[in-house]
Amino acid sequence: MARFRVKILDAQMALSEVMMESTSEADVHQQMLSRGMSVLSVTQAPMTLSRGAQKFPVQLFSQELLALLQSGLPLVESIETLTERETRPAVRGTMDALLTGLRNGLTFSAVLQAQSGVFPELFVAMVRAAERTSDLDEALARYIAYRQQTDALRNKMVSAAIYPVMLLSVGGLVVLFLLGYVVPRFSGIFEEAGGDLPFASRMLIDWGKLMSDHAIGMLLGVVAFIVGVIALLRLPSTRASLARAAWQLPGVGENLRVFQLARFYRTLSMLLRGGIPAIQAMQMSRDLLAAALRDKLDAAIAQVREGRSLTDTLTTHGLTTSVAQRLLRVGEKSGSLGDMAERVAAFHEEEISRWVDWLTRLIGPALMLVIGVVIGLIVVLMYLPIFQLAETIQ
Repeated sequence: MARFRVKILDAQMALSEVMMESTSEADVHQQMLSRGMSVLSVTQAPMTLSRGAQKFPVQLFSQELLALLQSGLPLVESIETLTERETRPAVRGTMDALLTGLRNGLTFSAVLQAQSGVFPELFVAMVRAAERTSDLDEALARYIAYRQQTDALRNKMVSAAIYPVMLLSVGGLVVLFLLGYVVPRFSGIFEEAGGDLPFASRMLIDWGKLMSDHAIGMLLGVVAFIVGVIALLRLPSTRASLARAAWQLPGVGENLRVFQLARFYRTLSMLLRGGIPAIQAMQMSRDLLAAALRDKLDAAIAQVREGRSLTDTLTTHGLTTSVAQRLLRVGEKSGSLGDMAERVAAFHEEEISRWVDWLTRLIGPALMLVIGVVIGLIVVLMYLPIFQLAETIQ
């Protein structure tokens, strides 16, 4: 996909300029002609504009736009108001493009879709569905609630991971300080004193001498190791392997599957309640699932197209739990599948929250115990020769 700057003449012969992404200039011409626009020129824009636009605050934009629409302002005037108060160049450029497209007679969903890479596909689909029923306010409110709920669950999991990471970081720094600074100085004292030392203490002293003689090389080695680990973790293949390993852990894999399904059903609920057909809603929610579940969802979508029951198909391919299966079947019979999917998501999100709380309470003390044992062992091994020397003097 490339980004193009297009100068057009609308039906009223007004000159304007829009930004859009497409595969080629010919495709740009075809899209504009299908909308009744005359294309004057098409030039490829630098990709830096697209990267800057990706920082567009979609959730804040949705909240402010909803507030203005609920106050009685028309859509174009609402976006004009938001554009006038915006000072960030990248965000203002996106707002200007939206405003230009609306003034040229394009639908709101069309101008949103033209800003590829800025607005999520879910947001564009919600707006497109709302344009059919003229309930843009409700669609924006539904999307804001969806983002708040998904962000709350993600933030809870991130917050739960902060404490263990801090424990490991501080504990690792203390161990490195002992091994890299304190132990080398103790080793010099013990070597001058002589005498037979315990094997473990001798190994610790040898390590201290190695650190003292090759301090710069050891430091560079530690830095290279850390950089290598970070680079390795950034590889998609490494992350995929770690994810597969995590899914195989007893107790962890099932909870990871439930977390994935909770996000899937939350998104599915929002799309279904917004008027998106079930098959299209499942296709749009596909990327939220892990690779292990995407193939199963693709097979389920194919069977739903053939006329099979949605609940039975998802159950067959392992995309439901016992709770989800019962609630979805009720939703299919009563015609409230979107509401039932939301209840499934809420139930499983609460289940994941309890599991994260339990895991946090377990991992914190366990890490403190391990770090305390390691630091205590180093200190004991350093002081054992001192005790032995004291006994020799006596």
